[in-house]
Amino acid sequence: MTARSIHDLSLEGKRVFVRVDFNVPITDGVIADDTRIRASLPTIEAVLARKPATVILASHLGRPKGTPTKAFSLAPVAVRLAELLDRTVVFATDCVGASAKKAIDEAGDGGIVLLENLRFHAEEEQNDPAFAKQLAELADAYINDAFGAAHRAHASTEGIVRHVTDTAAGLLMEAELRHLGSAIDAPERPFVAILGGAKVSDKIEVIENLLDKVDALDVLIIGGAMAYTFFKAQGLAVGTSLVDDDSLDTARDVLARAAARP
Repeated sequence: MTARSIHDLSLEGKRVFVRVDFNVPITDGVIADDTRIRASLPTIEAVLARKPATVILASHLGRPKGTPTKAFSLAPVAVRLAELLDRTVVFATDCVGASAKKAIDEAGDGGIVLLENLRFHAEEEQNDPAFAKQLAELADAYINDAFGAAHRAHASTEGIVRHVTDTAAGLLMEAELRHLGSAIDAPERPFVAILGGAKVSDKIEVIENLLDKVDALDVLIIGGAMAYTFFKAQGLAVGTSLVDDDSLDTARDVLARAAARP
């Protein structure tokens, strides 16, 4: 698996839009685990080293369903990121429009901006072309470092690249793709794959791909809330647990295919 790297782009003097994954647990404004923020630091620092005009960071947080909600604000993340980088991070109260542009101007040359939650706009998950263009208008170059969100065709992960010429993968994305490629193309046996998540529909392509890779000595483990869909598909009681009812038939098909393996 290959992709253009930060090292392939000339970023000096450019506004660089970096799609990161800051979907971290926050309760009452307190971040419980900053692992994902820390994981983004090498990419952010690599971009800064190339003397950009501005580094513009964008992420989603939770599922606010297109409505600005204080509990899902990225404001606490901006504070924590500033602490980790030991430099100012300007927080934009919106991810597009006047608020975003004002924050970018305020950050100044070589500054860092964190945009407010992308999912405060329903158009993000809808991959709305007009919204994607608004995001693209903020930048001259685009870097995707959000591996955990890369499988979703959203405005900030897919739509935006239709409007930005200079695009590349971040360092975290590169590392994840490298590890995933070696694990799938030439895995050590026995091969154990663990998949988590809430919705089977979000992971079905991955599950089907892995089913083609595993053999009699291998194991595919379904975890997270997604497991309850498979439990219900087998007739087991799941109580009030989250179930992706629209994917029950898909789960049954996956189970049947797994059982039919030699």
